[in-house]
Amino acid sequence: MVKRFGWLTGTLMVATAWLGFATAQQVPSSEAAHVVATSSSAESTSTSPATTEAAPKLQPRDTRYHICAGDSFDVSFELSPEFNQTVVVQPDGYVTLKSVGDVKVLDQTVPQLTQTLREAYGKILNDPLIVVVLKDFQKPYFIADGQLGHPGRYEMRGNLTLTEAVAIAGGFTDNAKHSQVLLFRRVSDEWMSAKIFNLKKMEKSGDLHEDPLLHPGDMLFVPKNALSKIKPFLPYTGLGANAALMAP
Repeated sequence: MVKRFGWLTGTLMVATAWLGFATAQQVPSSEAAHVVATSSSAESTSTSPATTEAAPKLQPRDTRYHICAGDSFDVSFELSPEFNQTVVVQPDGYVTLKSVGDVKVLDQTVPQLTQTLREAYGKILNDPLIVVVLKDFQKPYFIADGQLGHPGRYEMRGNLTLTEAVAIAGGFTDNAKHSQVLLFRRVSDEWMSAKIFNLKKMEKSGDLHEDPLLHPGDMLFVPKNALSKIKPFLPYTGLGANAALMAP
């Protein structure tokens, strides 16, 4: 009886120890789960403002010409003609000026460029009066791509409409989809707008009131029509194929 009681007591102690060990092992797991939940909650809290942030609004693009590498311009001083000069914008965007040295002028408009030169020469002249005249600069252009006779980049001379640009680029090919001509136009440094025009309807009706004027830098794209996409999978129906079918 004493031995049996001792055996039961030992078994009870072992069971109690095992339960305590199991409980100790479960605590870190619950704590870890709490940490993960807290981390997920923090992430959702930190990312929620981004999801609710309003979409950026498109801003009108500055239509003034911006100085590019390779441009040249005349600089005239009304009261100090000895500083008159013609300068060329280097590939890195700088120009080398008399008695002043290198000044960065890339991507500036003519009024901004004039102010930059006044500030540069203001260090050696008293309130200089400067006139800047562009001499050689990048001409306005448009880009034509897609199903056209001669895709490429073309200079713009005067007002030009979308249908006229298509004609300049060689007209539509047989694979062109006249009803969905895309016109891309940059409205800011980060955003570009796209609009679809049905030139097939315009030309068929003879009504070109909706024919848009192109802006410098515009790109038009003419996609393929549905037939051109499945044409490679159609059986050849030329004379040779008919002759082969009629042969006994």
